[in-house]
Amino acid sequence: MIEIKDVEHVAKLARLELTEDEKVKFSKQLGDILKYMDQLNEVDTTGVEPMNHPIDFSNVLRDDVVSYELSREELMANAPEVEQDFFKVPKIS
Repeated sequence: MIEIKDVEHVAKLARLELTEDEKVKFSKQLGDILKYMDQLNEVDTTGVEPMNHPIDFSNVLRDDVVSYELSREELMANAPEVEQDFFKVPKIS
């Protein structure tokens, strides 16, 4: 089982506020996950090729083809506000 202080540390890093009950619950759950990982580490994987996906597939991609190109004036016509040749947007603070 993972100690409560470890759960508190991870919660702090993730900026999560946990109740005492949640800390106990997550401590047990994370401990169970680590036990399972230890069990998986005992499996002999000699000769097994690493894979990134359980199913073989390939992406079907099409070539990028410009079908219609907008002029600068057409693009700027959609802007709520324009300053010089740029979209003007509210300042983010």
